[in-house]
Formats: sequence, C-alpha cells, structure tokens
Amino acid sequence: MTRQVSTMPIYGDDLKETVAILDILKQGLDTKPDEPALVSLEESYTWREVEEASNNLAANYLAHGLAPGDRIASLMPNSPALLIHYLACIKSGLVAVPLNYRYHTPQIEHALGVSGAKALLIHEERFGHADESEMIRSLHLGIISYGTDGEQHTRFEDFLNTKPGEIEFPAPDCPSVIFFTSGSTGPAKGVTHSYQSLEYMFASTITGFELASADTMLADSSHSHIGGFLFSLAAISVGGRALIATNTEPDELLQLLRRERPTVLCILPAALFRVVRDHEATKEDFSSLRLLRSGSDKVPLELEHEFTALTGLQIDEGYGSTEVGLATMNPPSSVIKEGSIGKALPGFIFSIRDDEGSDVPAGTEGNLWVHSKSTMLGYWDNPGATSESIKDGWFDMGDVLRADEDGYLWFKGRKKQIIMHDGSIIGPQEVEEALLEHEAVDNAGVIGIHDLVHGENIRAYVSVKEDAGMPTSLELIVFARERIGYKAPEEIIFLEEIPLNPTGKVDRAALKQMAEQQS
Repeated sequence: MTRQVSTMPIYGDDLKETVAILDILKQGLDTKPDEPALVSLEESYTWREVEEASNNLAANYLAHGLAPGDRIASLMPNSPALLIHYLACIKSGLVAVPLNYRYHTPQIEHALGVSGAKALLIHEERFGHADESEMIRSLHLGIISYGTDGEQHTRFEDFLNTKPGEIEFPAPDCPSVIFFTSGSTGPAKGVTHSYQSLEYMFASTITGFELASADTMLADSSHSHIGGFLFSLAAISVGGRALIATNTEPDELLQLLRRERPTVLCILPAALFRVVRDHEATKEDFSSLRLLRSGSDKVPLELEHEFTALTGLQIDEGYGSTEVGLATMNPPSSVIKEGSIGKALPGFIFSIRDDEGSDVPAGTEGNLWVHSKSTMLGYWDNPGATSESIKDGWFDMGDVLRADEDGYLWFKGRKKQIIMHDGSIIGPQEVEEALLEHEAVDNAGVIGIHDLVHGENIRAYVSVKEDAGMPTSLELIVFARERIGYKAPEEIIFLEEIPLNPTGKVDRAALKQMAEQQS
C-alpha cells in the first residue's frame, strides 16, 4: 500500500530582519545621496532630493489640515511624484488610498465612500471626473492638483518646495495604506495594511528577489496596485534605484530597458507578450537583467517559450495578493520550474486544504490558506468580509493550488472561477493557455455555464489578431481538444476585445455578466 505524503504545512524560511519603513531612504542617503534614486524618461530625483521632497510634502499635508490617521486618496499615473507622495504619507502617518488611474467616476466614488478620504491628489488629466462627481467636490479638504499652473487649486508642486514644520512618526500598528481590490468577485474592498505588515512584506520581497543596493528595479505595472508599489519601494529600502514607466506601453518600456539598463524587471504577462511579439525587441534589450519576474495573472507556457527563445532567460513566475503581498517565487539563484509559481517566501506558511479543512497530500489540489505577518489588518470598515477571509490568523487566498514533493507550488485557478464539469475540476487558465497557442488567437477568457446534466459547460470568449485569418469555432474547439482533451471548451464566442479588469487581467466576472444577459 502506497503511503500518501502530506505536504502541509509548507514553511518558508525565517525572516532574519524586517525593513525599518520609517527610515526607508536611509541606505541610499548614507551611501550615495547625490546619485539617482527615482528615474523616469522625463525626470530624475537623487536620494537627497527624494528625502527633502517627501519631508516637505508630509509637513505640508499636515499643515493643510490633515491629521495622522486621516485618509488621502490619489488618482495619479505612475510618476516619481506618486512614489514621493507614498513616502510622505508614510512619514506623516496619513493613510494612503491609491485609486487605479483607469477608474471611472462610479469606481472613484465607491473607493472614496468606503475609505472616508478627506482629500484627493489628482492629476490634471482627470479633472473632468472631479467636475462631475459630487463626492469629490464635497471632500472635506478638497483636491490637491498635480500638473496645473493656475491658482484655482491647492498645488502638489508647491507642497514639495517648502517645509512649514516638523513631523512625528506614527506607531507601527497604525493603518498605512488602503488598496482597493480589482473587484473580480464583487464590489472592490479596501485592503488595509499597517506599517508593520508593510515592513514584513518588504522584507519577504527583498529576500525573494535577492535585492541589493546595486540593483535597478523596473516595476512595469501600476503603482496604485500592490505590485508596483511593493517592488519599487522594496528596492528603494535596500538602496536600489527605482525606474518608473509612466505607462505600460511597449515603446516606453523598451526605452527604459535600453537607456537605464535595469537588473530586475517585473511585468504583467500581457504586457510582456506585446513587447516580445510586436515591437522588435532583441536579446540585447534584456541583457542587463538578472531577473525577470512575471505574475498577477498566470504566465502562459507559450510566453515562457517565446521569451526564453528570444533572450535565453527564464521567466521567474511568482504569486501573491493585495492582502498578503508577494508570497511565492521560484528562487532566482536556484531551480526555476517552468509553469510553477515557485516556493513559499521567507515569513510565509502555506496550508493546502480540502473542503473539510484538512491538509491534502502532495500533488493534490486544494484551497490555499496563508499565515504571515505581512497579512493585512483587514478590509476597511468591513468586519464581515474580514472575518470570512481570516480565521485563527490564517488568510483564505480563494485560490486552488497544488504542491509537489519539492515544495514548489502550482496555481490552478480562483476557487470561485473553477469550472466543475462532470465532476472534474477545470481551471479556466489552462483552457485559455491552450487557445492562446493558436496563431490567430489574440486573447481568451473562459467561464463555466450552468448545465443540468454536466454541472457546468465550458465556454470560451476569444478575440482574434487583426492580421490573422478568422478561425471557425469548430477549428478552435478541435485545436484545444488536441492539447487538453476533455477540458476543451464546448462553445466559442468571438469578441472584438476581451474585457480586462483594472489590473489588466481577463475579467471573468464581466464575462459571467455577459453570459447571464445573453441567456
């Protein structure tokens, strides 16, 4: 009789030290104060300039009428100014509330209403939303404008240049930042982190990335989300330089790669696909990298193969969430298993459980629970949702994973998006990956459709490349069946464009709504 080996719990290494977040600039200030710390194609700030600007901004926010613990929202694209804003919030005890720059008025108002923000830092490009939103107009301390020249608004730029007084650092267990989730399973919730949870989160990321002061980090994702925020500030905390792509367009990314020569690149799979396929990227463009980390959505094997063929590098896939930060990575200086999301990072404990809450054997899929000091305080002003997700110190990631005998983890899909077909568990990502291998398919989103006989049938929504011939539904179904067998979709629906959520992932919730409206 073969003995089943339980893999649970899976322990990451111990964290040897955390990050002193209130002294986050110390390493750079002590060793290279007049070298660049924050760099975009248009701007560059030295460590000394970042320190002065963030101190001035922190003091001016408090002089403006904000008090420690108050929430200040931001509607800003990626820029050095946004990172300086975050540093000022950290120093002053204000709670930063980043808003996705792609938000429309209803999403902005939802986040402002939930967080109770007293002020909004807003880029001049988005003033139209300020004009049409009564909630923005009624903010207690109004808006702080970025990019304007006139005197009709309180100007961010003016706050950078004068320091009206001293600031006092807050306590480590105070709230520091509220990130809003993508809302893929319901209204966006305010994920609240303390100074302490950020310190542990930064420390795990630094160890996982093997970051050092010689590194130059390019986080090619929105800095209003946990990824761009975390990776950039983690690099800063060890004295590394942070490059800032003001958008995720391939042209800007390639310019930064060629001009600034980063050592670490963090990028979403969809953005990397565009660079590799459509913009004449070369091996030389990536030659400065020691690490390319991709995640936030499953990395298709097709992308792994294309990138390795172009550059000779492997994609290091990782996994995490807004609630806990980066939780896994393939060890950069050890074995990178293609298709795996890697091992538990230092400071993390994983438990993969069945529906009854028992740990499962190695190789068996189950529900992932995480224990870490980087776990959020909770969902802002939502104790019900918090208690549903955090039980006895363990956070329910809401994902289905399996672990192999070496402790490497394999992502299977969101628990609420898993498709149950004839008693079999089918992850939508696997079906999407199979369809993406077809030369005509540009993007794909897969959902389950309720069926009395089979439980759920598999429906795929597909967009086709502009310069490709139009495949038939049957052609794509057969193509997928040859690769994944019974997991292939029974139905294909063609769309001009696959809907994406604010983080750039396929929005399966929107596809579900589309299906319900069509039924």
